[in-house]
Amino acid sequence: MSGRIVKVSGPLVVAEGLPEARMYDVCRVSEAGLIGEVIEIRGDQVSIQVYEETAGLGPGAPVVTTGEPLSAELGPGLLESIFDGIQRPLSALRDEFGDRIRPGVTVERLDRERRWGFKPCAKPGDEVIAGDILGTVQETSVIEHRIMVPHGMQGKIVDIQEGEFTVTEPIAELERPDGTRVPITMLQRWPVRRSRPVAEKLAPSEPLITGQRIIDTFFPVAKGGAACVPGPFGSGKTVVQHQLAKWADADIVVYVGCGERGNEMTDVLLEFPRLEDPRSGESLMKRTVLIANTSDMPVAAREASVYTGITIAEYYRDMGYSVALMADSTSRWAEALREMSGRLEEMPGEEGYPAYLGSRLADFYERAGKVRVVGDRIGALTVVGAVSPPGGDLSEPVTQNTLRVVKVFWGLDDKLAARRHFPAINWLNSYSLYLDRIDGYLRERYGSEPIAMRQESMALLQQEASLEEIVRLVGTDALSPEDRLVLEAAKSIREDFLYQNAFHEADTYTSLDKQIKMLQVILSWYHEAREALNEGVRLERLLNLPVREDIARAKYLDENDEAAFATLLTDIKQQVAALKGEGGEVA
Repeated sequence: MSGRIVKVSGPLVVAEGLPEARMYDVCRVSEAGLIGEVIEIRGDQVSIQVYEETAGLGPGAPVVTTGEPLSAELGPGLLESIFDGIQRPLSALRDEFGDRIRPGVTVERLDRERRWGFKPCAKPGDEVIAGDILGTVQETSVIEHRIMVPHGMQGKIVDIQEGEFTVTEPIAELERPDGTRVPITMLQRWPVRRSRPVAEKLAPSEPLITGQRIIDTFFPVAKGGAACVPGPFGSGKTVVQHQLAKWADADIVVYVGCGERGNEMTDVLLEFPRLEDPRSGESLMKRTVLIANTSDMPVAAREASVYTGITIAEYYRDMGYSVALMADSTSRWAEALREMSGRLEEMPGEEGYPAYLGSRLADFYERAGKVRVVGDRIGALTVVGAVSPPGGDLSEPVTQNTLRVVKVFWGLDDKLAARRHFPAINWLNSYSLYLDRIDGYLRERYGSEPIAMRQESMALLQQEASLEEIVRLVGTDALSPEDRLVLEAAKSIREDFLYQNAFHEADTYTSLDKQIKMLQVILSWYHEAREALNEGVRLERLLNLPVREDIARAKYLDENDEAAFATLLTDIKQQVAALKGEGGEVA
């Protein structure tokens, strides 16, 4: 079906003569064949958001609808790939068209020439339904790609082959209940705006271990949960996202750079292939999919990049993997929605954002979850979205609508960032609503001690915040020794535990076991010092103990060096006991 353009307004094109067009159908605009998507139908006019540069377009140019929604191609070859917002592989585009991509060009999203070794696990005569695993492909050295029966298909396997195939060659033949036979390939397509169906949604209960101490200990996110990282520019949102992508204990990582600055995206593209995966020792790219949509790309493609990313993530979740999706940043997607809404002349909502902003964000974050898929497999998709509120104003619509949906809030603070405190997560504002569920996991493995330590540490940090006002007015000398000890203990928690150097080999990642030991050491010193203070030991002598230097350096100890932590606890007891033995007077 062919129509013609009647109006061009930036990325919005209005066409007529397309009576059969449906919402979210993909269209090819002009002779160049620019890719667009139907977003509104008014009478005989169709509004299309174009995912490429529209400079030079004018009325009268042809528009052709494909009759299909915007879909992602799913199959072997996704991992280690770098795509743009509409899933065009950037390396293939560069090989074919050079450094500058012309509008309208396209290449196959998945390599049609590469052959993959397929090993069947189903056999002829098996009755299968959508989602059942037919066989496997070793996609990378660390990830086994499970080929599933496409949705909408069921029946009896008539034939299934072992060997090397391209993604478009039939690997099996299925006889449907009505007797028709259909070939099955390794390539599947799925509309990006529609979430993939699941058998059952489960309550998330296991933490996603990130290796970032403030997150894992104080504000954990569950596998299958949703979190947001809001903060002003320069507060470290992207670095937090990078750390999670590198170290989170997910099987698959999908990183979506949505409207990202080019230099930040370049850092990701250059760094990830060089990074060693701590789980396998291989390159991190072996289990990563990157979607690069930079700020100089057409604004409408930001929406496509987010949906493409989460569709790929759901596909691997359906195989039974734990998947982590990083979206950086959803604010830029919201800005694209605002621009398109303005060009559609819709009634604006708060701060010019469309009235449906909240429902779009909810649709996206609610695709996260721990699920039971067909075949009794359990998969989890964790979504972490960065939000960039202008001026760090957390009351603005994107942040507020995000917080209504997600259960974890890591609020970044520009004052902490200015003090070079990383991660700059404000421990007084942030929260996690998964704590109750994750506490059950901790009790099962470590007993109740980690939970008690977390509560005590948080109480000390809150006490510090309330004492700070007094300190600012009259100085620390006016405080009692007990209060000064609280300040010192809180300072130790802040500087020795919460502060983490992302670029230090030993400090960039801390296991949950080591986190518990570190907190145990800090609180042990506090308990011993408080007891000694009550027995008349001067505070200054307690603060000058040699063991305090060792406590500060505990973050650099080897993960598996249990003896070093045991020695540290012994030293604390002995050095404080020595002071008690000497006696003293109350400071």
